[in-house]
Amino acid sequence: MPTGAPMSTRISQYEFVAMMAMMVATVAFSIDSMLPAMPEIADDLSPDDPNNVQLILSAFMVGMGLGTLFAGPLSDSFGRKTMINLAAALYVLGAALAWSAPTLELMIAARLIQGIGAAGPRIISLAIVRDLYSGREMARIVSFIMIVFTIIPALAPLMGSGIMALGGWRSIFLAFLMFSVVSVLWLNLRLDEPLPEDRRRAFRPAMFRSAVKEMFAIPMVRNSIYVQTMIFAVLFTSISLIQPTFDLIFDKSDAFALYFFVIGAFCMTSSMVNATFVMKFGMRAIISLSVMVTFGLTILVLILQLTGLSENAYFWIYVLWQTALFYQMGLTVGNLNALGMEPLGHIAGFAASIIGAIATIIAGIVATVIAQFFNETTLPQIGGTLVLLGLCLPPLIRMRRLDRPKAEKTVEN
Repeated sequence: MPTGAPMSTRISQYEFVAMMAMMVATVAFSIDSMLPAMPEIADDLSPDDPNNVQLILSAFMVGMGLGTLFAGPLSDSFGRKTMINLAAALYVLGAALAWSAPTLELMIAARLIQGIGAAGPRIISLAIVRDLYSGREMARIVSFIMIVFTIIPALAPLMGSGIMALGGWRSIFLAFLMFSVVSVLWLNLRLDEPLPEDRRRAFRPAMFRSAVKEMFAIPMVRNSIYVQTMIFAVLFTSISLIQPTFDLIFDKSDAFALYFFVIGAFCMTSSMVNATFVMKFGMRAIISLSVMVTFGLTILVLILQLTGLSENAYFWIYVLWQTALFYQMGLTVGNLNALGMEPLGHIAGFAASIIGAIATIIAGIVATVIAQFFNETTLPQIGGTLVLLGLCLPPLIRMRRLDRPKAEKTVEN
């Protein structure tokens, strides 16, 4: 049953789920639909050093991390719709600046602004669900939102290719602008403010310091943040390098969007697989198995790459490896968040923002560094991924040895 502020009678539950899914999908649409445009942007804005165009993606990710740190807590103080509107204004400003940017440097700055703005709809929409629902009904609503949301990353490159075909690569930024305007207008016209003034909390910077100190004093939280950061860095590296790999190594740029759709469509099942087995085997076991499998596959891909396979055979090996890396996300990130948040229920809002910000910002920086080593071979990505997954193994061992709090045992077993 709904709790807290009553939902507007103007909106059905189906419409609410679609609205929140569109809000959450802002990030995926803003990243993945850009991928087909990267070669043309490089030709226009960075012809002398094409690797620098990857900074367009990295800047957005870092901006998203910065926005994540503040979006949730500020919405607790000033209201959900107010902060979504302000975040959307930043997002639209960034999209407009990127559309008109004459240089790569201005494009990167615009994408940083756009990333900060995109964090608002992503974080605050989940807070809105929490305002209106609780218990199993909340879990059910979030599950529906995630099912709708997972369609966007798979479709986004195809959508980006279609938009480019109609109006060139700059028109993608106009699509971002229209996407944000439509979603925010929909929210404002159809949903009442879910957090009334009498339930708001004052924003105090000192609460951040206190929350960070408490979080990093707990070994399970430290380890889960560390592993999540490495996993995000693997993801961001893949997103940054998969398109130039298809284009410059395998000469399959025209088919990239279709391949990406197939990979994304298959990886939609990872969350369902996790939900099926997590109650039986536990979160730590699934995380550890997933990381070890992808670590082993990465070693195998490295060996096969060095043996000099034919280009066609190696292409399919690369596609399967990329699929495994993306699939890993559905088996690890949700579980890592649950483990990290379990001891922090009393500061859940702050903790979620801090965990998300740390993991996103550091991972974005790491992925940027790795992407700069791209040399028209897969070795930089394979080597970087191997190091990142290898760094996950010691904290995973420590996590499995930690005493399990009683509450966590109840959730996991």
